[in-house]
Formats: sequence, C-alpha cells, structure tokens
Amino acid sequence: METLRPKLVIIACGSYSPITPMHLRMFEIAKDYFERTGLYEVIGGIISPTHDDYGKVGLVPAVHRCTMIKLATRSSSWIRLSDWEIQQSQWSRTRQVLQYHKNFMNNFIKSPNSHNEADLPEWLPKKLSECKHGVHLKLLCGADLLESFNVPNLWKDEDIEEIVGNYGLIVVSRSGSNPERFIFDSDLLSKLKFNISLITNWVPNEISSSVIRRLISRGESVKYLIDDAVIEYINRNGLFKTANTKTSKPAIENDVEKNVINITKNLKIANRKRKKKL
Repeated sequence: METLRPKLVIIACGSYSPITPMHLRMFEIAKDYFERTGLYEVIGGIISPTHDDYGKVGLVPAVHRCTMIKLATRSSSWIRLSDWEIQQSQWSRTRQVLQYHKNFMNNFIKSPNSHNEADLPEWLPKKLSECKHGVHLKLLCGADLLESFNVPNLWKDEDIEEIVGNYGLIVVSRSGSNPERFIFDSDLLSKLKFNISLITNWVPNEISSSVIRRLISRGESVKYLIDDAVIEYINRNGLFKTANTKTSKPAIENDVEKNVINITKNLKIANRKRKKKL
C-alpha cells in the first residue's frame, strides 16, 4: 500500500575510482534523515559513475569502476548502479544525468505496461511500480561538491539553478564543517536553500578514493578500508598500481563481474554502430 509521503530516489554522481564504504554510507545517512523527519519515503538509490572522457587523474576505465560498484553494492537492497552515463558518446553534465533518470522513472509510473520487463534498467527502484504519482529525485553529495559551485568556470549558473532548484541537493558533511555559511555567502545558493538538505555525519570517515589509490600505488594494504571483493578485483586486474590508468582486459572471476562486463561491451558496440550511422 502506498504511503502518503512523497517518494524520493537519491542519486550520486562521481568517479568511484574506486568506490569506498563512505560513498555507500552517505546513502544510508540520507535515507535515515528522511525517514526520521518524515519528509519523504526513500524508495531507491542510484550510483552513476562518470564517463571515461571526464579525464580525472586516477580514473580507471568505466568497465572496472562499474564492476567494483556492483561488487560493493551486492548486499544492498536499494542502492543500484546506473551505467547510462558511461554509455553515452561523451561526458554528460550532471543536470543531464538527473534529467534522464527522473524522466525515465516518471514515464514508467505513467505507463508501466508500455515497457518490456526484460528491457528495464537494473537501477530502476523496485517500489516504483507501486507509485501512483510522480517521484522526486535529489542529488546526494558531500560538502566538497557544494563548495565546488564557487570554483570559476567549473559550473554554469543555469546548471546549479536546475540541479538545486528543480531537483534538490542532499549535502552530507562532517561535524565541524560549515556548509550553512557557504550557502549564506552565495547569492544563488541562498535563493535556492529551500531545496538543500544539510545532514551532519557524526561518524567521521576520511577514507577517500584518492587515499585508496595512493596506498595501492605504494604497495600498501587497504584491507578493512574497502570491500574485500573490491580489493580482490583491484589486485586481480592490477588497478591503481601506477599513475597510468590504462589497464589490460578485465579478469573475470564471478557472475557479477561477467554480467557488468558483458553489458558494457554490448553497449559500447551499439554506440560505435550509432556513430557510424551519423
């Protein structure tokens, strides 16, 4: 039975090279917040890794990042990988990523029988079929992304206005940080603060992807810092050993990895065919 609370899906974008427990903890922290306040019923979480063209330092190919995400989320009942962003012909702006996912979900709600179940994306929340009304989508991030809005030439004002104003921002920050001040100092964010949810993480975790990459490149252990299955995959494929992110063909070990690699391969072939037609 559908509750009266509006339905919310949380999406996070980023490199995930590699994914860390804190990436996933942020989803749980945000869900607890909305369940506790009663503002929304959270029905799904989406992780959307960035396109290879983003070109960030330490960015391994998307096929590896997607596989690591699948391995890290295998125990979650509600957080799923979306590979839509990485399958585009080029890097997509965050507002485009949000627009695609929200439109797909709301079109599904309006016409659920018009979709072939076998063709539905894996990231689609299971409870979406129970929704009679539209679903909300908000972008989950840390305070560092919020502060990046002020970096010259990094974000367009119209993109910030679209992301925050029409979707919404969930900012999970550590104790001692001051995102409220940053919002106050920004005329644009102050105007949109009604759609920014600020949540304090009272259990600090400073283990970032860059720290993991640094330790691995030095030959040091990352045991207990990231998921064991992710560590095994990294070691088997020789990821993050040097500054050079180019790696050999992925070494397949289990069904999770095989499934992601096959999907990625097929979509890349489809993209190449589409480019030839154009």
